[in-house]
This record gives sequence, structure tokens and C-alpha cells, in this order.
Amino acid sequence: MAKQEDDFRKVISHAKEYGYVVQSSEIYDGLSAVYDYTQNGAELKKNIREYWWKAMVQMNDNIVGIDAAIFMHPTTWKASGHIDAFNDPLIDNKDSKKRYRADVLVEDHVAKIETKINKEVAKAAKRFGDSFDKEQFLNTNPRVLGYLEKSQTILKRLGRSLENEDLADVKALIEELEIACPLSGSRNWTDVKQFNLMFGTKIGASADTAMDLYLRPETAQGIFVNFLNVQKSGRLKIPFGIAQIGKAFRNEIVARQFIFRMREFEQMEMQFFIKPGTQKEWYQKWKETRLKWHLSLGMGEENYRFHDHEKLAHYADAAADIEFKFPFGFKELEGIHSRTDFDLGSHEKYSGKKLQYFDPEINENYVPYVVETSIGLDRMFLAVFSNSLQEEELDNGTSRTVLRIPAVLAPTKAAVLPLVKKDGLPEIAHQIIDDLKFDFNVIYDEKDAVGRRYRRQDAAGTPYCITVDHQTLEDKTVTIRHRDTMEQQRVLIQELSTIISQEVDMKYWLKKI
Repeated sequence: MAKQEDDFRKVISHAKEYGYVVQSSEIYDGLSAVYDYTQNGAELKKNIREYWWKAMVQMNDNIVGIDAAIFMHPTTWKASGHIDAFNDPLIDNKDSKKRYRADVLVEDHVAKIETKINKEVAKAAKRFGDSFDKEQFLNTNPRVLGYLEKSQTILKRLGRSLENEDLADVKALIEELEIACPLSGSRNWTDVKQFNLMFGTKIGASADTAMDLYLRPETAQGIFVNFLNVQKSGRLKIPFGIAQIGKAFRNEIVARQFIFRMREFEQMEMQFFIKPGTQKEWYQKWKETRLKWHLSLGMGEENYRFHDHEKLAHYADAAADIEFKFPFGFKELEGIHSRTDFDLGSHEKYSGKKLQYFDPEINENYVPYVVETSIGLDRMFLAVFSNSLQEEELDNGTSRTVLRIPAVLAPTKAAVLPLVKKDGLPEIAHQIIDDLKFDFNVIYDEKDAVGRRYRRQDAAGTPYCITVDHQTLEDKTVTIRHRDTMEQQRVLIQELSTIISQEVDMKYWLKKI
């Protein structure tokens, strides 16, 4: 755990030092669980958005995108169930006066059991060497099987208690597991209570006539209330999807883990409208499709896993998370949910408007079922950033810090470096930038020795460094250095665009899906 915490602190520190993420309003001592994306962070976030949008909308002829308003009529949230059911189970420690999510305390306890399993696997792998069969070990080792059974029993009980709103049993589970306050070590807990997560606000010219509103806690409802508008104007036939990227807001009392859980965050969601009865098939298809999207970025298949929900939301008949191995363990990155016809059916009931689809194949009207894919953009950012940050020992006995962000997502694609600040080299470097900047985000860097500039760009995540030297004056060639391998090639200036494009152009990456 100490190493995990140390690694995570390095991620947070590196994000600030290299222009990715800082705490909001930092000069005023910040605002808890609210963060700003600075120059490199804004670019990385934009690139993740675009990579998702191209894969989801541009490459699917039956999926379209919208951009719905953050403010929605308040009845929207009554119909969606958020006013009555959008709660977190919270528990206070009487000694530390700190508040925690009860379910997260239990999940963190289970994560410690999973850490024990990983240690057993590591020990066995070291003992047996190349002959080690991890799958067989996990399925046969008595100690590992005991750990697995224990963790599954705990999670099933937690899911059942939350589904039945048996908060007394959630507290009983915490006490039986002897879970202590992470801050004080005390086990002196209050009862578990539900807390609604929506931010309230008002709209209107005066306090007397103002209407009570909410900042949207998710982007999905903007899609559902526009279902008919989009379907009719686009003449869309089922099955089809509506995608959206936008801000959402949740009053997270226990916001933590940097940008993993924030009060203001961004979602990338797609609601796929289907014929009732086909939801199992489409649910499975979208699970597979979304995992392929993640794997296309090359961040390691071993860092992903599916987690099927024990407790289903009130609208779902199936739900699973794609979990990613963050520095603090496997946590939810994306959710795939079979939402049935709950959303459209409920909005139909509360609005008094028909939200149905006429299916010409069966000559019938029906309320479509929905399969949802929902990923947190900020969590995806953290997954990419934390996975990419590496300390590397080099053959010459030195080390370097390198941010191996997938080149397609890297904020800056290339840095152009004149060897010296004279002899016309800076002018050629600027000419190269002027040629490349129409297609790529490129920067100029002339400060310090070239070796130090390489290290700086490695740590910032720049895939290529292009060095202009005196030979450039003679033959119009430059040295291009690759971030990941540190290999250097001598190439013609006119070849740079093609070389960079083959590594960073989204079309080459999306073809992997």
C-alpha cells in the first residue's frame, strides 16, 4: 500500500510540474475535489475526446451525436429517479469526525484481499519460473481460493444490502470486517445514512419567481428527452445510437483520489436504442466493442477486467464495469448497462408525450430498450496518464522519467530543437514548425543542452524530438529521435510529416478496433 501511495503522489506531482492538472483556484488554497487542466492536460483531454468521438460516432453510420444543455426541466430528474434514488451510503467516524462512503470502505477492504492474492501469485511465479501457469494457480491454490471466496461473499452481501436499502446490515458488515477509519484507526462508527448527490440551483430574475433546478448529475437524460427529435429529424431506424460528451456534477462528500472522483467532471456516453428482447445480444456486443477501443491504445490487456454488478441500478437488467488498474488498484473506468425501457417509459409517463418508435418491419409502435456505454473522460485521462508515467533504468547506468502516452493522444507530437541558438539553425527550426503545425501540435525548444531537452520532452510525453544541426545546412536532413526507444534517425526535412503521421494519425490507431 505504501508503494501504491508513493506512486500515486508521483503521478499528481508530475501532472502539475509538466502542465497537465492543478488544483482549481490554487492561489486561494484550492477548492476540494475540483481541478483545472492546464496546457498539456487540455490537449490530452481534447485528444481523448476526439478518439472516443471518432470511434463512436464517425465510424458508425447508425450513431449520431448531440450536445444537450446542462440545465434541464426539474421534472426530468423526478422521472429519471435521481430525486428519490440518487444517493450514496455515508458513514461517519465518531473519533476522527471524517465521513466516508460505506460501500467504498468495504470495497477497499476487498482490495486488500486482492492484494494478498497478487502477492501469492508473485511468489509462485518466482518459485516456478517459466513453467508457472497463472490461470491454473488461481483455480487450484487453496489459499487463493479461500481469498477469492471471502471477497466474493463480502461483495455479494454488500450488493444485497444496498439493493434492499438495509443500511443497518451495511454497518454490521463494516463492524464484522473490523474496518477502521483510515485516518484515526478507530472503529467507532455512526449509523449509515443516505445522501443525495445532486447540486441544487435556481433560475429566474428574482428569488420570488425563481424555479428550483439541478445541475445535471449525468448526461444521459439529455439524450433520452431528445430521443424523438433526433430520431425523426435524422430518419433513424432502430437499432441506432445517440452519443454525447458533456459536463456533469455530483456533490461528492467523499471526493478523493485526485481526478478519479470529482464534483465537476466530464462524461462520454452513448445510448443505443434497440428492439425489446434483443438487449442481451447488444449488451454483450457493446461490452466487447468498448473493450477493443481501450485495448487499441496499447496500455496492456492485463490492466483491464470486467466486473459484473451484484447490485443493479433501478433501471437495469444487466450491468458491468470495465475496470482499469489505477495506481490505487482496479477501479471502474467505464460502465455498460442494459437500461431496458425505463428511461423512455418514465419520461413518457411524466411528460404525457409518447416516446415510441414505429417499427415498419413489424408494423408496431413500441418504447425502445436501451444499452448504454458511459465512460468518465477524467478517469480515462487518469488511466492514460498514470499508466504512461514510468521510471526507466538505462544501459549506461543512468535513469530517465518518461511519460509514454500513446502517441495518438500525446498533447505535443514533436519538439523541434536547434542544436545551438545561432548560425541560422533557429530559423530553420521555425520553418519546420511552420510546415508541421497545420497537421500536428508541435513546439520549439532551445533552452539547455540537447540531452537535457530530450529528457524534458520525454517527461512531458512528446513522441518525437527533431534536432536541427549544422549538417542540416548542407543536406536539409535532421535527426528525429523516438521517445519510447530513444533511437535516432537521419531523415530529410520533407519526410518528417509522413513519419510523424504514421505514428500519431488517428486513422492508423482506429483500424486496430
